[in-house]
Amino acid sequence: MVSLTIWVILNGVDDLFVAFMAGVAVLRSRFTRREDQRVPSEEELDSVPQRRMAIFVCLWREHGVIRDMIEHNVRSIRYQNYDFFIGVYPNDTQTVAAASEVCKRYANVHLSMTPHPGGTSKADNLNWIYQRMLLHEERNGVRFEMVVIHDAEDVIHPDDLRWLNYYAQWYDMVQVPVLALPTPLRQFTHGVYCDEFAEFQVKDMRARELLGGFIPSCGVGTGFSRRALESVAAVHSNQIFDATSLTEDYEIGFRIHRLGFRQKVIPILRRDGKFVATREYFAQNFQRAITQRSRWVTGIALQSWEKHGWRATLRQLYWFWRDRKGLVASLLTPLTNLLFLYGAATWLIARVQHTRWALGDEPMVAWVWHVAWWTVLLVVPQTIIRTWCAARVYGWKFAAFVPMRVPWANFINCCATLKAIWGYAIASVRGVPLRWLKTEHAYPNREALVSTRRKLGEILVDLGYITVGELERALARQPVGVRIGEYLVKLGSLNEEQLYEALSLQQNLPAGRPEEDAISPEATRTIPAEMARRWKVLPFNVVAGQLYVASPEVPTEQMVQELKEFCPLEMRFHLVPPQAFRQLMEEYLPPLPPTSVPGFLTGIGVLASVVAVASAWCRIAEGRTAGPR
Repeated sequence: MVSLTIWVILNGVDDLFVAFMAGVAVLRSRFTRREDQRVPSEEELDSVPQRRMAIFVCLWREHGVIRDMIEHNVRSIRYQNYDFFIGVYPNDTQTVAAASEVCKRYANVHLSMTPHPGGTSKADNLNWIYQRMLLHEERNGVRFEMVVIHDAEDVIHPDDLRWLNYYAQWYDMVQVPVLALPTPLRQFTHGVYCDEFAEFQVKDMRARELLGGFIPSCGVGTGFSRRALESVAAVHSNQIFDATSLTEDYEIGFRIHRLGFRQKVIPILRRDGKFVATREYFAQNFQRAITQRSRWVTGIALQSWEKHGWRATLRQLYWFWRDRKGLVASLLTPLTNLLFLYGAATWLIARVQHTRWALGDEPMVAWVWHVAWWTVLLVVPQTIIRTWCAARVYGWKFAAFVPMRVPWANFINCCATLKAIWGYAIASVRGVPLRWLKTEHAYPNREALVSTRRKLGEILVDLGYITVGELERALARQPVGVRIGEYLVKLGSLNEEQLYEALSLQQNLPAGRPEEDAISPEATRTIPAEMARRWKVLPFNVVAGQLYVASPEVPTEQMVQELKEFCPLEMRFHLVPPQAFRQLMEEYLPPLPPTSVPGFLTGIGVLASVVAVASAWCRIAEGRTAGPR
């Protein structure tokens, strides 16, 4: 009990010290006059010339999310001078097909094929993407001044690159905040990620920057200057990212800091109702959380200890201690939670029964009892700080459950630490390299992405298709039951193509008539013609297990549910102006039968439709509608 109490006090004082220094960092950024420390205005962000940026995205079995990621971010990013480089493996054919498709659609998205089969590690993939970028520069006579790292599930804030570009004037590594996307309260495991990332970004990262500690990359949302990466490549035999490390993001942060380059953490800020941060979903069940966190513990605590030991300056030793103390803290914290519950229960029973709570009369036991109260006083402020951090991002309703999620977080971290230690010990004894534990990724659905979408009229004004005055007059005279876009087209203020361009930006959906070579006649029969006409949809291709559907209407939940009764594939909608859609329907759907048709002929028509749908499905199953490659 004595040793356990001393550990809890030491750990609690350490955490409170970091929280205090984070508060000092916040005050400094608010009252300083230094341009590299204070928060810039919109005018200051726009005043900096745009550096050419390369965004690296590593893929291994990510065919289900990469299209959504690229499509959403290309449409939302408010920055012109950037390119995506997507790293794939030759033996991951589905992901190669999905990535190749988006590369054909966007001129600033490029495919990077790793020369060997995967999956290896994210670091290995990143190193080969860097080489692909160099080849692209040589062939096109360009030079990228910054490299930004992202994952296939990232929702990039529209202004992320503008903020990276601003602070790149003074810093060679800039980290954008990373926050978990909100999920329902019942998902306790993902709620733990929400709590911990909110606290880590507000507290730990700000304190590290203030105290001069190295800034570990969060793995996503990190911008590196070209000169920093070239210096790292020169020192580490052209291996910028450590392919042997399970946490290459942590290692690259230490490498850059050790070479003397400056690092910056962008504070959590809200602009236009959104946090300037990279958002994503993390593991949402217990097993996946254990897998992901055991990789973090192995790379940050165990591999880092093996590679660097405790050979560092006193300032860096403190942060090594912070990063590695979890090997002990994560194992002991569940024990302290159980001891606290046991003590609280026995104390309550003693109070109810009006009996003396027997602790013993030895001086040491009494001393431990009094000191133990101080451990409670240290834990309470930590819980309050985490609750405040979560409330700042997710609101007080979500934050009210932080005290209940803390014990669950402690249990998850304990299991992950045990798994990490066991796996590391087995690999060391057998002399085999540690295996990359890939985390399954999910991308937010369209409803989540457009939950805070802008109004259509605002987008039309921003595009310059109508003026503010035209919009206000149209809204004042808009007939009941007529949508504002349709009314503006009827007034002649804009045409259908302009309207659907704005809808594409608002709904995060591609727009325009599909190319002829992208339309598969077999795919157009996957949904009965009567259903297609009723919902105004036309399926036109199947690629990597996804059905592409053209429609002049924004898809609704009811539409999708009814269509899935005939086709269970995941559907990807493509907005097509009404006139172009009518042409597609006339070209690819059978003509409507005459109104007066004998009953037996109607039955034959229904049977023929069923046979056509079955035939189309058979061809799809055989891979004949794999789409353009």
